[in-house]
Amino acid sequence: MSDTNESTSSSDLMAHPKDLVEPLQLGERLRAFRLARRWTLEDVRQRTGVARSTLSKIENDQLSPTFTVVQKLVTGLGINLPQLLRQPLSPPRNAGRRELNRAGDGHRHPTPTYEHELLASRIQHKHMVPFKTVVRARDIKEFPDWVRHGGEEFLLVLEGAILLYCEGEEPLQLECGDSLYFDSSMGHAKVSISPEDAVVLSVCTDAD
Repeated sequence: MSDTNESTSSSDLMAHPKDLVEPLQLGERLRAFRLARRWTLEDVRQRTGVARSTLSKIENDQLSPTFTVVQKLVTGLGINLPQLLRQPLSPPRNAGRRELNRAGDGHRHPTPTYEHELLASRIQHKHMVPFKTVVRARDIKEFPDWVRHGGEEFLLVLEGAILLYCEGEEPLQLECGDSLYFDSSMGHAKVSISPEDAVVLSVCTDAD
């Protein structure tokens, strides 16, 4: 597995629903980050290797990017994955900072390898990003690139068992109830090794 930066065209964004990251207004987020840096689509193309036509379609919600494309955007924009996947900020509220998520009512983002469920997504300016993940992957070869994002991550296995691969380290087996805290800028990936897909709770912090 390696980190790639090859030019990406519209053909790389596969049409099958299970291959897509659900947008959650991802185009709006991408445009906001780009404009905040006063970058053109060409600037982003040069930084990420993602074609201008593809970037334009993502920003206009005409295409949903694969996880590999999302990783390229994260790297090129100099942000972390949780920042890009958060909901756009809603108007500020005067009430206290709390949000209840009943079981299963988080915002889901299915990919071929993981199904993320973002939790507390309406809380603004938070310092950590919690989410549950159903680990669909069964083999490290299912990941074309390492997953990496700035900051730190805590994970707790809620159901099943996983192998956690970290760049430069031996795979680590984690059973139900086991937890790990690690630097998430290090390349990493999870695969299920239990009969049923494992479920993991993760809490990520921003790099800053």
